[in-house]
Amino acid sequence: MDGQRHGTEGDLTLPDGGRRRWSGGDPTARLLTVGAALLCAVVALGVGLTASAGGRVGAVLPLVVLAGLAVGVLALTRFAAYVLLMLAVRSCVDLFKLSGPTAGRADGAAATRTMDPSTILAVLFLLAAGLWLAAQLRQRGRLRGSPLGVAMLLVGATCLVSAAGAAQPVPSALEALRIGTVVVMFVVLEQLMPDLPAVRRVLLAAYVSLVLAVGYTAVLSLLGHPPAEIKGDFTRISGPFSQSTTFGRYLMFMVIFGFGIHRYLSRRLRLGLGALLTASLLFLLLTNTRSAILGAGLGLLVVAVLHRSRRMLVALCLVAVAGVALLPSVAHRFGQLADNTAVGGGPTGNTLAWRVGYWSEIVSLANRNPVTGIGPNMTKFEADEAKKPHNDFLRAYVETGLAGLLAYLAMMVLCLHTGLNALRRAPPGSLGRGIAIGFLGCAVAFVAVSAASNVISNVVTLWYFAAFAAAAGAVARGLPAEPSRAATPRSVTTGWHNR
Repeated sequence: MDGQRHGTEGDLTLPDGGRRRWSGGDPTARLLTVGAALLCAVVALGVGLTASAGGRVGAVLPLVVLAGLAVGVLALTRFAAYVLLMLAVRSCVDLFKLSGPTAGRADGAAATRTMDPSTILAVLFLLAAGLWLAAQLRQRGRLRGSPLGVAMLLVGATCLVSAAGAAQPVPSALEALRIGTVVVMFVVLEQLMPDLPAVRRVLLAAYVSLVLAVGYTAVLSLLGHPPAEIKGDFTRISGPFSQSTTFGRYLMFMVIFGFGIHRYLSRRLRLGLGALLTASLLFLLLTNTRSAILGAGLGLLVVAVLHRSRRMLVALCLVAVAGVALLPSVAHRFGQLADNTAVGGGPTGNTLAWRVGYWSEIVSLANRNPVTGIGPNMTKFEADEAKKPHNDFLRAYVETGLAGLLAYLAMMVLCLHTGLNALRRAPPGSLGRGIAIGFLGCAVAFVAVSAASNVISNVVTLWYFAAFAAAAGAVARGLPAEPSRAATPRSVTTGWHNR
């Protein structure tokens, strides 16, 4: 290869000094990727059929091992294709979950969780990514980095340090490992997105995951067996995830970013993404996850303002009114915020009032070790109500101490800074501008929802947030200018419009 292509996305240094490179035009890479994806689909079908007959553990493990071997081969030979495949299928991995939903409670399922496919994939990803990053460092002498990447590495490091001193090291170490996959995913994607075509491939993989998640939910709903969970008075759509809250937060990020980039796509892609986002908005409302719905509304408001689109603002208001009018459960769910009596942590009711009381209870747990905290995931084992903090800022302080809180605050600030930098660097009318706007909306929603939820626990959703962050970071570094396929919005130069 010539010097100009030295160290670009997908390079993998081999022991003999050679190098294999994945690209979208490599027939072998396409064959391996499609083959692994088909195998994952067969595994999903087999698990679904066998698990419905009652043999879940016996169904899952052999098939997961088979898929794991295929994916492992792909990881060691075509690493970039492997990363894209992981992004594409990660939204459906919880379908194979053995430990079941924990709902934030302390339980004895730590041993079972170690056998979950998501845990196995996390370990495989960390090993493959570690080898690949080491090869890149040896080949290029340095890795592409950013202040946000440094802050995320500090978050991961403080989690590991805190886990080492936890009273129950196994569940704490598992949580640190899960958060570590998000950090490593961001670092890997920073290396894999040197140009706009590479960014497009990553975003395509992310929205393939949304096609799978929404398609799965839609098909089962049409068959009369919607994937859902019952919490108190409500039936809440959970999609391919084990909990409705996870599905809601996943949809929140995908919807916000999708509306950010929508107008900068080709006409055919706009039509397809528009239909996908419409279905996603419906399922988001049906998850009845108040924090995700409000977060999506806030993020979309940011997107509409930055796009200078009156039409989008009007559409947001219409969706809100239609959601309340046509889905009474949504109105009932938000109406509970006006209840005078706190439910005390039940699945319905004035859970905001309960959160405030719970925060005052658990903040004192940090007194045991104010510097490094009690360990990731330890709050639910130490608190009387055995639940997670439902506030990521408080959780960072209690579980990882002052060091972890400072790292987490730095990550939040740098997420916003990355979005603003990307917005300044993106050429008007380009996909880069849509990426910047979409990620800035996601970052605002992340900060807001983190104040009353366990967003950092939803590692699957953070994989996609990390992908969007890395894409925005690539724009902030200055991608080669490329005119948008869509017509340049008039708002770039002329104020508000009705598009």
